[in-house]
Amino acid sequence: MADQAGSPSRAPWPFGTAERDWRPLETTEIEELERDGNRSGDWAAIRVRSGFRTGRIRDCRFYGPVRIGVLTESILEYHDLRLPVGLYGCTVVACDIGDDTALHNVRYLARTEIHPRCLLFNIDEIITTDHAKFGNGLVMDGEDESVRIWLEIANENGGRRVLPFDGMLPADAWIWSKYRDDSVLMERFEAMTAGVRDTRRGSYGRIGSGSVIKDCRILKDVQIGESAYIKGCNKLKNLTINSDPDRPTQLGEGCELVNGIIGYGCRVFYGVKAVRFILNDHSNLKYGARLINSILGPNSTISCCEVLNSLLFGAHEQHHNSSFLCAAVFKGQTNMASAATVGSNHNSRASDGEIVADRGFWPGLAVSLKHNSRFAAFTLIAKGAYPAELDVRLPFCLVANDESAGELKLLPGYWFHSNMYALARNAAKSAARDKRVVRHQELEFDWLAPDTVDQMLEGRRILEAWADESDLRRTGGYASGRALLEAGDDFELFAGSRFPVEAGRRPVRVLHAGRAWRDYGRMVRYYIVRTLLDDSGVFDTGPGDPEDCRPWINLGGQLICGSDMDDLKDRVKSGSLDDWNAVHRLYRDIGDRYGERKRSHARALRRRLVDEGESASPEELVAESAETAAFLMDGIRSSRLKDYENPFRNITFESDAERDAVLGRFADNEFIADAEAAYREFMARVERFGSSSSSAPSNITS
Repeated sequence: MADQAGSPSRAPWPFGTAERDWRPLETTEIEELERDGNRSGDWAAIRVRSGFRTGRIRDCRFYGPVRIGVLTESILEYHDLRLPVGLYGCTVVACDIGDDTALHNVRYLARTEIHPRCLLFNIDEIITTDHAKFGNGLVMDGEDESVRIWLEIANENGGRRVLPFDGMLPADAWIWSKYRDDSVLMERFEAMTAGVRDTRRGSYGRIGSGSVIKDCRILKDVQIGESAYIKGCNKLKNLTINSDPDRPTQLGEGCELVNGIIGYGCRVFYGVKAVRFILNDHSNLKYGARLINSILGPNSTISCCEVLNSLLFGAHEQHHNSSFLCAAVFKGQTNMASAATVGSNHNSRASDGEIVADRGFWPGLAVSLKHNSRFAAFTLIAKGAYPAELDVRLPFCLVANDESAGELKLLPGYWFHSNMYALARNAAKSAARDKRVVRHQELEFDWLAPDTVDQMLEGRRILEAWADESDLRRTGGYASGRALLEAGDDFELFAGSRFPVEAGRRPVRVLHAGRAWRDYGRMVRYYIVRTLLDDSGVFDTGPGDPEDCRPWINLGGQLICGSDMDDLKDRVKSGSLDDWNAVHRLYRDIGDRYGERKRSHARALRRRLVDEGESASPEELVAESAETAAFLMDGIRSSRLKDYENPFRNITFESDAERDAVLGRFADNEFIADAEAAYREFMARVERFGSSSSSAPSNITS
């Protein structure tokens, strides 16, 4: 077994020390150690730090080169566990042990760096093999390609598989899994991942300073950061567990984790099984969750359920034992309800296909969906077993399976009229839960953003196309579908042959089509004002490039322009971006330009309104935006107030006082108070615009 000095991936001497800091044991020290029940195959192979004392080592066995730091007369304490510094009842093989560590009853410890002030108690085995990869998708020197670990995300057949590496973001995985037809890009990604760490054999495992590990069975080929807390785990194998004092990671009882990367500040507790996985920073697995061949984005929680072959962007929530998710890409701010089975229905003899959902996808209770399906942003799926594949391109839409009528029903713009409280709270909650300290990406949580705005514009075109095909347009004498929708009648449409929604033959009824078309339009105009009207009340009337950001791409929760994506891919293929750190720096650079990109986008939208003959002067837009802001604020209040005024929601309470004690008083709702403050701030901007003598002219210059 090679000495650490021969290891390829670390300095020859541990913990930032030099050779002069270490010395061999003296004869008297060896005698003292043996009197205290210690044994070694070769005492000459042991090195100690200046100031070393023998009295803190008892009943231990040492084999191979071992280096031991200074062990002072002190006690380490974590919660109710208090143990003296030193080594007691351990077998140690070729390890480096830092100053003031407490190792008690570690039955076998091999080829591992134990950094200063660690506390290890009651552990069966900690071992690092000479081919350890610590969860990275590498092949070490002399190994066969067949041992490489891949993550088969987004599709069960492995056609979108990616190589995991420490620091991998959902954005990295999405680009890699999405552009499969670009063979040069795929080759470059593999080459970049091959360089994430040395592939020579001989690396030691590591347990970072201040970490606590107790009552565990097997830790094999693990690299653990600082201040981690690990208790009661059954098996941890081939893992990188990132942790530091500001973002400590904790792993708990009964967990079995194999072939994975765990980010900073994560929590994994109570019987979790995870194999071939990545957890991004500040994510949680709890209560028997099963995560296999999947990537979970930051600030997410999965409890109890089963998730396979999926790529989940940040702020994903899934809490129910009966939910099942397979072969899906969810693009953030998603919530899986109980008994939802997304991707479990086979519709051929082949492997399952794929499901892709934009931000804010909420499949409701007992929803069953088939591959292949696609959903626009903030789609809500009502309870039901959906018999065929779906392509819902209308954002903010309620989808309902009406079996009694033999119809699929769509209610676009549902959230604006029925539950603005939940929609706005989702955005605020997602932002509040963003605990990332190192922010490689500028994530977007607002429900009204460039991606949803462009989807609403697309939604208007789809509604117009369906209205063109409708009998109502012909019988009503309307010149076009748009003319019918502009008429303002609150009518229903059926989805036409253009833009089909469901693979089956049954009718697809679109409720409140005219209202949805108008709502989409005014939300786009509200976005323009909210983006271009600054705090001082000045409206930005500069030019915008109508093609500057088409399409907007959700890159792991960060919205970027299509041109930026093209540039990123070109730079990777040319080699100017030659490692993943460089790619992440580019994400940050793109994020720094996001505000200006949004303003250019909003200016281009205003120009488009003018070109299409709509009123788009600053005065008209700002006046309408004030009405829209009031409408949204009223929707937030009223949708929450239903929980207090609906008699059926109060039948379990004997009095309003009991209800308020349980639910909290409506007047004390912190989220509503925050929303009202934001509304007042926006209205103040509107007032400043109205009172300004230097308001922007209504025309748009080239």
